[in-house]
Amino acid sequence: MTSTPLRWPDAADDVIIGDLTVAVAYVTPAGGTVVTSVSPVGLGNREAGLVGFTTSLGFPKKLERILHNPHVSLAYHAREHGLATSTSYVLAQGTASVDLRPTQERLADLMQASKPFLGETRRGPLWDWLLREYHQERVFVDVELERVTVWEDLEARGACAVTGAAWPHLPTEQKAPKNGTGPRLDVAAVARRIRRLPHRLLAYRGADGSPVIVPVQVTSHDSAGLHLDMPPGLVPTGGRRAGFLAHAFQPQCVGVGMRTLTGWLTVTEEGAIYAPHTSKGLAAPPYKNLLTVSNGLLAKYGLWRAQRDGTSARLQDLAVRGPAE
Repeated sequence: MTSTPLRWPDAADDVIIGDLTVAVAYVTPAGGTVVTSVSPVGLGNREAGLVGFTTSLGFPKKLERILHNPHVSLAYHAREHGLATSTSYVLAQGTASVDLRPTQERLADLMQASKPFLGETRRGPLWDWLLREYHQERVFVDVELERVTVWEDLEARGACAVTGAAWPHLPTEQKAPKNGTGPRLDVAAVARRIRRLPHRLLAYRGADGSPVIVPVQVTSHDSAGLHLDMPPGLVPTGGRRAGFLAHAFQPQCVGVGMRTLTGWLTVTEEGAIYAPHTSKGLAAPPYKNLLTVSNGLLAKYGLWRAQRDGTSARLQDLAVRGPAE
């Protein structure tokens, strides 16, 4: 970690504090990445050089991988329904730490910070019971920044400015997986599932170990995979494992659609093709009360499962032992 906090530039401040939804990428044991969307509700401390987000024990694999390998990146890529007005694309890269047992003061601050983004919290005896785990069993992921890159436009095709560590050289291509590099899913079905999800991002492990997240467009698809249009110079040629995210969201995140893929990316002079290997989807109902009930019940079930199968103890042990060498 850096000895002096990296203070992000003025051009990134509006975005980091104001975006409703961001993309987060972390590294897999095989050297790939997973990229998903979160609502950070403005979590960040500019003077301390920290950005962050929250999650729950209901997603233990994400937490396990971050605890094993703390290289985490956040892409501030969409201005809808948030507070930011800038047109910049911001990529924040750094080293994560996980707060599995936040203080009551920190949890209370989170609830207050979430109001401008997610609206007022439902209150009353029934709501308080239903949402107890959702509000009180949050896990914080804090990312100590090492590099912040700001592009002038949301497609990351214009000029950019780097604060912090200089960009490393592009990484060399990776060894092909034993099961082959071609699609393991029906590509046409994947294309249909992401058709109505307008935000698309690709993530790969950079040469310094930090994920690189870039906005992409799907131009077509065939039996080889999804054909992508990407910002020039940001993705290396050759083949490598990569994560893919397609998502959509409405005001206050009432109504969310998300599809996360892992797969193999091949980049040549002719273009880029993404062969999907795995796919997971999530859809939240576009009704406030129904979404709130769903969140509360899922949080209760997630905590019960984490306690029953030992996830809580396992994550705590990983946090104590620190990242794997």
